Amino acid sequence: MGETHASGSAVRFDPLLRKRIAEGQQPAVSALDVCHYYGGGELRKQVLFDNSLDIYPGEIIIMTGPSGSGKTTLLTLIGTLRRVQEGELRVLDCPLHQASTADILALRRQIGFIFQAHNLFDSLTATQNVRMALELVDPRGSRTDHNRRAKEMLEMVGLGHRTGHKPKQLSGGQKQRVAIARGLAHRPRLVLADEPTAALDEVSGRTVVELLRKMAKEEQTTILIVTHDNRILDVADRIVNLVDGRIRSDVLVQEAAIVGQMLMRCELFRHLTPRSLTEMADHLHSESFDAGQTVIREGEPGDKFYLIRQGRVSVRRGPDQREVAVLGEGDFFGEIALLEDKPRNATVVTLEPSILYSLSKPEFQKAMAEQASFETEIRTSLFDRQ
Repeated sequence: MGETHASGSAVRFDPLLRKRIAEGQQPAVSALDVCHYYGGGELRKQVLFDNSLDIYPGEIIIMTGPSGSGKTTLLTLIGTLRRVQEGELRVLDCPLHQASTADILALRRQIGFIFQAHNLFDSLTATQNVRMALELVDPRGSRTDHNRRAKEMLEMVGLGHRTGHKPKQLSGGQKQRVAIARGLAHRPRLVLADEPTAALDEVSGRTVVELLRKMAKEEQTTILIVTHDNRILDVADRIVNLVDGRIRSDVLVQEAAIVGQMLMRCELFRHLTPRSLTEMADHLHSESFDAGQTVIREGEPGDKFYLIRQGRVSVRRGPDQREVAVLGEGDFFGEIALLEDKPRNATVVTLEPSILYSLSKPEFQKAMAEQASFETEIRTSLFDRQ
């Protein structure tokens, strides 16, 4: 059987995204090589560097990173509050890098904005502040319907008893919840939120994130949250980390947890710390194989370690390619050639459509070096205690 090649991806932990793409689902947000600058001339400073990102309908993305890393700039580009300078950015099928003013105004009606600055009108009640947003999006709607929707949203964020209060009669957290209700009242297809829970206590913050989770699940609303609030990380489908203007990592949370558990079961990595395991998992690449494909071939140089995410493979050896083992989900192979720096000692062929995670030889060797360092540290510590 001749060797065939798998389709691979540099996107971290992408089987679920691959499935969405296969089903024909288009991204709600698609950024390609987006750069951004502030200032001009000698004072011109680049703050975003070649960022690419796809976000699908119904996903909740949390964007993290140090202050000044470009998170809010990227958020405001997606929200049309800044013009795209370099790269391509498509939001809800609208190409922002070539959109007209009319296109952008129409797009904004489909976006819900939640920012740290509440920007409430002091002379209006909570209901009136929320209703004003509805009137801007749907100027032909009835006042009665708008009032009903505004009060419904205020009840959803736990402010049903404050609908008639003006901002000066509300606490900072209550003002924030009014702003959240206002941003969600018109049932936007995309929600952009900058630190939406920063001013909220644990109970109120949980109410808000559960509301966002419900919108994502039931209405396929796409939600992008910039936050430093570790209390709400559990709501994320993916966590995108931005550092110094570059997307450093993009991790499917549930998938990362599954893969982390798989790696922990591997005797090979028994001494790796949780941090090292996480870093290792972040360098895994997914590869999809059809049934009958050759993954590695006996006698060839070893360049990757493999972890089986889905499917089954046959391990075969010798001139007659006799089957010596069948491996399934959570099993791994390919480590011997990397550990001993020898050719592959077996051929591995998929028995059914499979998704494998691969780790390059340099990253595998780095993990092994960290494990050896950890073992040495333990021995030294034990010796020093004697």
